[in-house]
Amino acid sequence: MLMTSCKNNHQKEQQNEYTGVPLVILDADIGSSTDDLFALEMLYRYEEQGQCRLLGVVVDREGEANARFADVMGTYFGRSDVPIALVRNGVKNPPIWIDYAHVAATVDSNGQPMFAYSINDYSQLPDGWQLYRRLLADQPDHSVSIVSTGFVTCLAQLLQSAPDSYSSLNGVELVRRKVKCIYVMGGVFGEAEEPDFNFAQSIEFSKVFFRLWPQEVDMVFSPMEVGQNVEYTPEQVIADVSWTDAHPIKQAYLQCNCNTGQRMWDPMAAIHAVEGDSLFTLSPRGTVQLTDNAATLFTPSATGNCRYQLPGDTTWAAAMLERIRKFNKMRVEKRI
Repeated sequence: MLMTSCKNNHQKEQQNEYTGVPLVILDADIGSSTDDLFALEMLYRYEEQGQCRLLGVVVDREGEANARFADVMGTYFGRSDVPIALVRNGVKNPPIWIDYAHVAATVDSNGQPMFAYSINDYSQLPDGWQLYRRLLADQPDHSVSIVSTGFVTCLAQLLQSAPDSYSSLNGVELVRRKVKCIYVMGGVFGEAEEPDFNFAQSIEFSKVFFRLWPQEVDMVFSPMEVGQNVEYTPEQVIADVSWTDAHPIKQAYLQCNCNTGQRMWDPMAAIHAVEGDSLFTLSPRGTVQLTDNAATLFTPSATGNCRYQLPGDTTWAAAMLERIRKFNKMRVEKRI
């Protein structure tokens, strides 16, 4: 009787499993490295092709100028309806590798704004954790893929959140109920214990994130070395958008010094979230523990919820670069 009941319950769960296109929330530290912008651009393009649905964008680097750049991107790509949120009480004064946030306010030769935007008052944007709660509450169970390419501040705040008007579930239970997988650009895996940059910048938030993340929800890490050989040079970026100068990413490359060792780290998480495991070589399953100095310790376990991407060869890296370039070369025919 008990075995039959368990079997029936399992069959019912399988029948109710979400099978639509990936429902994605991007959580990015926009305003420093340009690979976040390519991850966002790819999600817009994937959505145009019917391969995903972008639910929202969480900007986890403090500052309204960073939220404005996200707004300009959404408006430029015709998705001003995608909600944006901003972190408050997050990481204070983290390093800025490429200072491009001001590009959103670029004017043309006539002194007119080059880029349209859709939000008039960025101070009215919700906190990131609040947008998470609203978006997650509205989605089918076990359906949402989170792409985290920056700090985990808003995710930690979400996990610590209490029931509210959006959901009677607390943050941990809401994630457990609604999230299918999180794809995290981060982690350092190997014999040596080395700190991860993003986790180290917000170590207290990171410790909360790792402690509270439900073990039933999968985590896929994309370590830096995976995207390290996927180099999209400034010359290529500019040449690939030859049909206009009024492109927010192109303007970032025209106005800023992007010869900083920038690689396409962040798009690896976005590509994986939409296109699935087939493009990547993955570790076995296991668990990941975060140390006090932000090292990520992986322990193999058949029942673990964590895996991480392994670096590909030069042929693989070239193919991944072409995926990114293909989307960046596409013209934007219609803007709102």
